[in-house]
Amino acid sequence: MPSLSQTQGSFARALLDPSDPAPQDVRRPAGADATAPQTRRFDIYRNNVAVAAIDALGETFPAVRALVGEEFFRATARAYLTQSPPRSPLLFRYGATFGDFLQTFPPAARSVPYLADVARFEFARLQAFHAPDAAPLSIAALGEIDPARVASVTFSVHPSVSLSRSGYPVVSLWAASTGLMTSDQVDMGRAEDGLVVRPHLQVDSHILPPGGGPFLAALIAGKNLATAAEAGGAAVPDFDLSTHLAGLFETGAIAGVLPPPADSVQPNAAPRAGL
Repeated sequence: MPSLSQTQGSFARALLDPSDPAPQDVRRPAGADATAPQTRRFDIYRNNVAVAAIDALGETFPAVRALVGEEFFRATARAYLTQSPPRSPLLFRYGATFGDFLQTFPPAARSVPYLADVARFEFARLQAFHAPDAAPLSIAALGEIDPARVASVTFSVHPSVSLSRSGYPVVSLWAASTGLMTSDQVDMGRAEDGLVVRPHLQVDSHILPPGGGPFLAALIAGKNLATAAEAGGAAVPDFDLSTHLAGLFETGAIAGVLPPPADSVQPNAAPRAGL
C-alpha cells in the first residue's frame, strides 16, 4: 500500500500531466466497482486546475497574449504548466521563468524571437507592483556630499526597480500590445533598455537613452558613480552623466545615496561627471 506522501505525489503529478492516468486510489476507491465516474471527476478537476493556472498566466502576460493570439498563448501556457507548475498559492508569483521557457520553446523562438524579452518585461512590471514601498530620493541629496568625493558614492535603487535589456524594442512592443502606442510607432530595428519602477502607486515604464542600460546595471550592482559612468561611456562615446543621473532621479529610481569613505577623493571624476 503506498504511503500518504506517495499518494499525494502521484495525485499532484497526474493533475498537471494529461498523459498521466488518475492515481489508483482515485480510479478505484474503496468499495467501488465502477471506475469511469471517478476518473471523469478527476479529469474535470485536472482541467479546472490547468485552466486556472493558464488564466493566471494570461493576466500576468497580456502583451505576450496579444502578440501571439489566444490560441497560441493557451497552448504555450499549457506546455509551460506541464514543465513548470506553480510552486506558491500566490499566483502573481507564477511565471517567473516564463520568459526563459519562451526563449527555448521552438514554436515561440522560431516565429516570435522577441517574445521572451517581452515576457520578462511584463513579469518585472508585476513584481514592481507588489514591491515594498519606499520614498524616492531627490537629486538634491547629492548637494550634501563633498564634490571631490561625489564620484565615489554608491546608490541604493528603489525596491521596485528592474532593468530589462534587449536587442529588440521590448518596451515599445509592450506598449503597442497594451494600447499605449500604435504598432506603426514600433521600430523593430531598434534595441531598447527598459526601466520599470513604482515610485508611488503606479508602475512606470521608461525607455532608457543609449548608455543608460549599462549605467543603471552598474549602479544596481553596487558600483560607484565613477565606475557606472565608465560603463555608460564604454557603450556611448558622448555619454552625458549629468543627464542620465538626473533622469534616474526624476523617475524615482533612486532611493538612497551611500556616502563614500572619507579618504576617497577623485579630483578628476567630478568635472567629467559634470557635477
